[in-house]
Order: sequence, then structure tokens, then C-alpha cells
Amino acid sequence: MSTKSTWWDKLLKIVIAVASAVLGALGDLIVIHCSATRCDRSYTEHDLTTDHLRRGFSGAGYHFYIRKNGDIKTLRPLERPGAHARGYNAHSIGICYEGGLNHYGMPEDTRTEWQRHSLRVLVRTLLLDYPDARVAGHRDLSPDLNGNGEVEPMEWTKQCPCFEVKKEKW
Repeated sequence: MSTKSTWWDKLLKIVIAVASAVLGALGDLIVIHCSATRCDRSYTEHDLTTDHLRRGFSGAGYHFYIRKNGDIKTLRPLERPGAHARGYNAHSIGICYEGGLNHYGMPEDTRTEWQRHSLRVLVRTLLLDYPDARVAGHRDLSPDLNGNGEVEPMEWTKQCPCFEVKKEKW
């Protein structure tokens, strides 16, 4: 009986340690994205999910999607790793807002006031659960090519999310 109990206790401790490591690591990073769609066109959460399925994903890659009217759509449970930032998915939370391109199709901060508010509320709420998380734009995860410790505009591999995340007051 004591052998069984000892074995079970060890297994339980291992499961708890692994779960804590996985769940603890999830909130290391909150990554902000844009859908890279024109501000004068609608791009629903259904459209986004369909596009991600066509690219071979198992669903939408982001955990949350913020529509132009400020509605926050949950697309993926937080317990499930995202598919939004290669190399960072296992320990990050992905948030995407609808837009990011002006009516000419050029990168621009097209967030509506409702989107700005909803994004701020969502990030603040996530930071309550993950107080040590760093908030970054997708472009901020580009490689630091010149090795100066800062990812500069000339080093961005993409413009997403088309605004300076570091300047926001979360």
C-alpha cells in the first residue's frame, strides 16, 4: 500500500510541476497583431478563421480578435498554444485587431476608438493574470540584425501591428 501511495504521490508531483511550468510560461508574452486588412473593408472572425484553416492551421491562430466596433472575440482557449508568432507560440498570448492597412492598402494604425479601448481593457485584464508578461507588437519580435539590443524599423520583418506597442499605456 505504501509503495502504491509513494508512486502515486511522485506521479502527482510530476504532473503538477509540468502543468505549472506550462501554464506559468504561457503568460510570458502578450503579442499584438493586426489582421493586415484594409480599414474600409470588413474582416470578420469567421473570415480570419477560414483564412487560417486554408493556410493549414487547426483554427484561428490568435487567442483574441478585436473587431472595429470593439467587440472582443475569443478564438482559441488560453490553454492551447497560439499559431501567431513563430518561435513564441508556446509561451505567448496572441491578440489581433481588425485592420492595419489604410484604404490604399498601406500599413497604418487604423484602430478605431472602440478597438483602442477594448485592446487596453483586454491587455490590462490579461496582465492581472500574468503580471510578469511583456507586451510586444509582432514586428518587435523580429531579429535584432545589427546586434544593438533594439529591434529598429529597418529590421522589422513585417509592419504588424502598425503602431508602436511600447508607447501604449496598458
